[in-house]
Amino acid sequence: MTAPLDLSDLSSLPLDLARPRLVQPGLLPVVPGHERYWVRPGGVTALEMEAGDEITIVDRFGAQAAEFTVLGNGGEDFAAVGLRADAPATVLGALTEASTFDNEQVARVVNALAQRGLRPDAAHSVRLFGGWSPAGSREGFTAQRPVTAVVGNPSWQMALEDPNPPSELMIEVQRANPHTRREIELPPPLADPILDVRINNSTAVAYEVKKGDYIQILDVEGRQCSDFLAFDARALQEGHELGLDASTTRHIVGQAYSQPGLYGKFYNQDMDPLVEIIRDTVGRHDSFTPACNAKYYEDFGYPGHVNCTDNFNRQLDSYRVASRRSWPALNLFYNTMFDEHNMLVFDEPWSRPGDYVMMQAQRDLVCASSACPDDIDPSNGWVPTDIHLRVYSPERRFSMAISHRTTPDAEPKLTRQTGFHPRTSALTKQFTEYRNFWLPTHFDGHGPKAEYWACREKAVVMDLSPLRKFEVLGPDAEALLQYCMTRNIRKLSEGQVVYTAICNDTGGMIDDATVFRCSDTNFRVIPGDDYTGQWMRQMATEQGLDRVWIKDSTDQLHNIAVQGPASRDILRDLIWTPPQQPDFDSVTWFRFTIGRIGDHQGLPVILSRTGYSGELGYELFCHPKDAPAVWDAVWEAGKPHGLAPMGLDALDMVRIESGLVFAGYDFDDQTDPFEAGIGFTVPLKTKEDDFSGRGALLKRKENPQRTMVGLELEGNELAGHGDPVHVGRFKVGVITSATRSPILRKNIALCRMMVEHAEIGAEVQVGKLDGQQKRIPATVVKTPFYDPEKLKPRS
Repeated sequence: MTAPLDLSDLSSLPLDLARPRLVQPGLLPVVPGHERYWVRPGGVTALEMEAGDEITIVDRFGAQAAEFTVLGNGGEDFAAVGLRADAPATVLGALTEASTFDNEQVARVVNALAQRGLRPDAAHSVRLFGGWSPAGSREGFTAQRPVTAVVGNPSWQMALEDPNPPSELMIEVQRANPHTRREIELPPPLADPILDVRINNSTAVAYEVKKGDYIQILDVEGRQCSDFLAFDARALQEGHELGLDASTTRHIVGQAYSQPGLYGKFYNQDMDPLVEIIRDTVGRHDSFTPACNAKYYEDFGYPGHVNCTDNFNRQLDSYRVASRRSWPALNLFYNTMFDEHNMLVFDEPWSRPGDYVMMQAQRDLVCASSACPDDIDPSNGWVPTDIHLRVYSPERRFSMAISHRTTPDAEPKLTRQTGFHPRTSALTKQFTEYRNFWLPTHFDGHGPKAEYWACREKAVVMDLSPLRKFEVLGPDAEALLQYCMTRNIRKLSEGQVVYTAICNDTGGMIDDATVFRCSDTNFRVIPGDDYTGQWMRQMATEQGLDRVWIKDSTDQLHNIAVQGPASRDILRDLIWTPPQQPDFDSVTWFRFTIGRIGDHQGLPVILSRTGYSGELGYELFCHPKDAPAVWDAVWEAGKPHGLAPMGLDALDMVRIESGLVFAGYDFDDQTDPFEAGIGFTVPLKTKEDDFSGRGALLKRKENPQRTMVGLELEGNELAGHGDPVHVGRFKVGVITSATRSPILRKNIALCRMMVEHAEIGAEVQVGKLDGQQKRIPATVVKTPFYDPEKLKPRS
């Protein structure tokens, strides 16, 4: 495994590496023989080490213990790294609890122990870090002889009253003999494969799968394309070639290629589904170009070049599939796109070593997969390598997921379900991927309009668990947040919440967030993006604040929002609070309390009077394991009040009416808070302390160019995100969000407008088609459109 390029301290690199010509984080090693691994909370990582190899265990975010176990041929061998065991290996001891670990991890580590005559529950360890170890703490050891190093990461349920969530560990290995080429190790199979085949570079294989089988296609070394063909096996037997058809698929799913979720199937010419995409760890493929063929290479001056089309023809001949000069294919890992001139362009693939796509056969299939031989352009990173194929039985179920990385060198994370998913999934199948979680878009038997009216007239409950949560702890916590946030955190009282912008040094918005003050030294920051936590750690380092810990608690706190006029009546008798906490009726707008469901024996929750709907509302935070029971309690209490579930579609309608901004639509890192319409979060006159972006924001406020306005559009045709706004021929603004308002009976939009045309009552036109051929007349109006004085959430 190669180590990603660490850009945090280029001064420590050798001179020839300090000024790299190309920066490719996560792909190219900084030092030969250097490897990097992660250990998630509750997990273990086992590594084989040779004599002289160095291992360093890093407590990345602080206050996280590590359990280090060393195995030799005769059992435990701590002396091989100069240590003596001092504690039981509790994480290894829990390996028998299958629910805690993936099966392949369990098998790998248990087998390593069994080969040395050890049971997991009898293993010992050396305990490292823990307590309040500083972020970035490191312990290094050198192997005196060959051993297996096992690092366990203890996990626990975070207490709501004393938040310190578990966090990941990092392992760095420096090999003593880096000049020996180490074969790239594929990830272990996700289950026992019924087919496990290496497709050597510049070759192809044909194979059969049964209905329900899972097909996993892995990129062995990264940046390698694999063309995929699939045919209905029964149709082939009857003399008909009904194969995967990209044009038909694009017509049905409405996007460039299918992805995990509602629109995940690939179809043949008869519009019958052949495969469904279950997992995708890359997210960039191609369905427009054919598999490479002889003519492509001939036209570039390379006659006789091996190509995927000829390879497919040879492999499919035994299945009586007619040869072609060019095969239309699903080109996995092929990085193509259309540029602003409508030209199809391509570059090196995004895929890393071990990345994969998993599909499930929707009928018996004859398939073919290639390891593309293209070495004359960037398609395969200029150097063709191998592809690996695994097929699994339908008896093993796999979660549907897309993979995301917070930064290019971060560990990929698959889309996961929230703690409330068992309840929401019983009410709808309409889920979309949102910030690495599956969330409902709307609910069966309700629909967006009904959910909208329930929020405005009665009450709704919605799952907002994907919001990121970070515990910011320690004596320097206040000082860090005072610098990172635009709001004046020093004025925040215990039990109070504040909404804030988060800006970079140019004044552009990195994120927005709510900040909860739990005590003098404990804060909870709830932004939208994972990267915000990493950025806060970077700011702590730059500001010299070494007594602060930023711990990710997203997987420890999932939350639902109960919003609408009846939300107070629903929750008043449901939430019990201890004497030292504010009672329910004392929780005013932007305040919170810690309590329980029902009584003092009930499930622990945090209740905040916050929301994203423009209505009276609350949010309830709990541990994911308690989420179904919390949902049930709220649902039962809400029945007499007409409580309904609400999905993302209706949420978008109510938040636009209320002028609430959304990252990626109404702001990004090129937009300052004034341009996003939330200038109230930047108290430049009353906040005397310096904060990130202050200097730039002073200049931007003095010389504004754009501002956020509301538009009322004539007619019923909706504007769309990104639509241009014109006065005459010239563009003066851009639509950021738009909806048809049911309660206002108007067509409305949020628009970032040049200040010269932002006056209330100004007349503009929203451009459709090419921006010139079709125009929707619109008028600039005051925002928020609904309840502009915010009387309802304050009530």
